[in-house]
Order: sequence, then C-alpha cells, then structure tokens
Amino acid sequence: MRKETLELDEKFGKEYAGHYVFSEISWAKRSRIIQKHTRYNQQTGQVSTSDYVAIQAETIIASLKEQPQHKPVTIEKLLGEEDGVPVELGELFSQTVNRLNTISIDEGCFLSAQSEDKNLIQPSQTSGSAKSSGGPQANSQNSQPKPSSNSSQS
Repeated sequence: MRKETLELDEKFGKEYAGHYVFSEISWAKRSRIIQKHTRYNQQTGQVSTSDYVAIQAETIIASLKEQPQHKPVTIEKLLGEEDGVPVELGELFSQTVNRLNTISIDEGCFLSAQSEDKNLIQPSQTSGSAKSSGGPQANSQNSQPKPSSNSSQS
C-alpha cells in the first residue's frame, strides 16, 4: 500500500507541528465508510442524504497511521465546528488522502458537493418506462423465435 509523509511546521499552529504518515486504505474500507454515512431512497436507490464531512473525516482517520505523540488529530477534531482543525489543514489532509486512495474527480465532487445540488446517480430505464416508437406492436405470437430452416442431420 502506498504511503505519504507530511512534515508540518507551525504554520497551522504549534499543536499540529510534526510528522504525519498517511497510508492507502482498502477499497472495502473506503466503501464501508461511504455506506455508513449515506442514506438511499428505498424505492429509487438514489442518494437521499449523505454526510460528506463525516465521510472525509473518517477516511482521513483510517488513512492516518502516524502523527505527533500528543495525537492532535482525532475524529472529534476533524468534525468539530468550534474547536476543529484549521480549514487549510483539513484541506491538506483531504488532498493527501484523496490522492493516496485515488479518489476520482467524480468521487471528489460526490464527497464535496451537496446531494441536492447534483444528482450523481441516474435512474435506470426499465421496460415499464420505455416509450413506444409509434410503430406496429409485435404480438406474442410474432415475437416467438422461429425454428431454424437449417436442416442438418446428426
């Protein structure tokens, strides 16, 4: 599995200065994180709600293998609104983790966009919703396969 190391100075504050190692996570782990924070409509299968911040925060924590001894990065810090990590630091961690886990542009949009803004799951067209072309309709007798006229003997 691929790894990436970040050496942070005090740019984001003394608390966050130090050595961080991130490692690629498995596809299964990433899928479980996404499923945990995504709700789907039971009839259509479309995403009804998704907590993109929680998905990204858990992905960061799952990928974070080493950090300074006083453990400045926790799930609570990543999700905290009042006492959370600085925005620029969260973005740096997100970019690192997304690059390591080869998050595609579409997946990145999915993780950073509101589900109401963009419908990323297209409904499938079923035979019940296919429109008639207006031509003659085949009846069940005409739609049966015809026997082969090839008369080979075995």
